[in-house]
Amino acid sequence: MTDLAPRQSAAGSAVSADLLRIVVVPEPAVFSKVNVSMATQDTSQAPGTATEIDLRLGKSRMANAIRIFDWSHSNLGPPGTWPHSLVVSLRLVLNTTQPICLWWGPDLINFHNDAYVPMLGARAAGALGQPAQKLWPDVWGDVRPLVQEALAGRSVRREELPLLMTRNGYEEPTNWSFSYSPVFDDDGTVAGLMNIVVEATEHVLLRQRLRQALEEAQEHIRIQSELEHRQRELQSELTHRMKNTIAITQAVVSQTLRTASSTQEASETISGRLIAMARAQDLLLQGSASRMGIRSIIDRALDGHADGDGRFSIEGPDLLLEEQRALGLSLAIHELATNAAKYGALSSDKGVVHMQWALEGSRFRFEWKEKDGPPPAPRERTGFGSRLTERIVASYFKGTGQTLFEPDGIRFVLDGFLDNVESNTHAFHAL
Repeated sequence: MTDLAPRQSAAGSAVSADLLRIVVVPEPAVFSKVNVSMATQDTSQAPGTATEIDLRLGKSRMANAIRIFDWSHSNLGPPGTWPHSLVVSLRLVLNTTQPICLWWGPDLINFHNDAYVPMLGARAAGALGQPAQKLWPDVWGDVRPLVQEALAGRSVRREELPLLMTRNGYEEPTNWSFSYSPVFDDDGTVAGLMNIVVEATEHVLLRQRLRQALEEAQEHIRIQSELEHRQRELQSELTHRMKNTIAITQAVVSQTLRTASSTQEASETISGRLIAMARAQDLLLQGSASRMGIRSIIDRALDGHADGDGRFSIEGPDLLLEEQRALGLSLAIHELATNAAKYGALSSDKGVVHMQWALEGSRFRFEWKEKDGPPPAPRERTGFGSRLTERIVASYFKGTGQTLFEPDGIRFVLDGFLDNVESNTHAFHAL
């Protein structure tokens, strides 16, 4: 406001300039008393003294803190000189329960309401009047681009923005949902920003815990479902094994009795064959699946026949055979070893047996070869043992079995097929 020169009234008397200011200068009603006070009184005041503008900020603790704060060292100056837009913005901020801070001026001086205090942590005591960058140095690099957007006149919003803070003297991960909105001066120029904020840290942590609990529950359900499925598989597998075992046992017993020359021979033969089956079954029951390694099958089938080092040589990949083939091969090897001990290479101190097998694609070939034993004599009759090795076992491999009486010893060849074969390592093994 500018001074006006005194004028004469109709009665010729002079009207004081102070009174004239009151009459001719229109001001908003809310500021009329302030303007009169500023026009008729000296506006200079001691640092920290309250003015009537201060008294209209409300009765909150932060409003009182603004009244008693020493603003003489701030670029804002005493409250009586603050622009109308700043005062109005402060009234809005200070008289709401929503956490809000207001950053004003070139230094972005910090104002905040009572609801915002918990978010400051240990910084709350010295937050009022501080430049925003000095108040929040630990996160300024993260929020500075957003601040620049707001100061350019564009509002920005973020949901659950992660910020690593040291507001309490130590690093802590936090999350914030907030909006930065530009605040304008009396002439329409952006003079600062208003930050309406909610700390979302607990919400984010709770959601993470719930998600983790859900994932753990889902994993528990999955494991439980797998266990139940596996239990059903085991029950089905056990039933299948029992049926196979009973069928093979019946065949072994009936066929042996039919071809044996005496009760004693039948008893000994049946006993040996059933023991071989039992050993193969032991391997299956020890495993977690209905497959067993061919090398383990051979080792079990030869129990009791390896009476010295070097009697057997074994060569081939350690394939995994499913149950029926495993039992069949075990019986075949037991039958061949029993005959070799009675009539072939194992009946001689120097006799040896070489076993080898190979897999090409799905085609499987197994060979038993005896050497350095008595000359083989062609059999006079075909018993169950021969049918077992050449026909029954061969059928398990969808192939053929053949026993050859060669000059240097018996040779048995099994040609067949394997489906869905798993192979371990290739190795040579000697017993």
